[in-house]
Amino acid sequence: VQLQASGGGLVQAGDSLRLSCAASSRTFSRYVMGWFRQAPGKERDFVAAITWSGGSTYYADSAKGRFTISRDNAKNTVYLQMNSLKAEDTAAYYCAANPWYKGTQVYEYDYWGQGTQVTVSS
Repeated sequence: VQLQASGGGLVQAGDSLRLSCAASSRTFSRYVMGWFRQAPGKERDFVAAITWSGGSTYYADSAKGRFTISRDNAKNTVYLQMNSLKAEDTAAYYCAANPWYKGTQVYEYDYWGQGTQVTVSS
């Protein structure tokens, strides 16, 4: 599975962004999709995940109430809507896929996109 993330940019605190991740696989609906982020000098952290049909979603505490993950299996795309952005949300955001787990850990994901940079100025 090849993943292509997009939608990052430079915004001000309080603004919104929607990230997209397009998958090459025709079996996209068979993958749990996740978003992770990595700030400079820090580990890659879980942000959100969504199960195969979109029936269940999971969020890091930092994302609850502000971010929404969704997917469109007809378009082979997963989204991350980010509202009320804060300076601490600044990071490279990565989408990831795995066929087995409703995972929140980096090691649970087999396929990764290249990352899209989100910078939030305060």
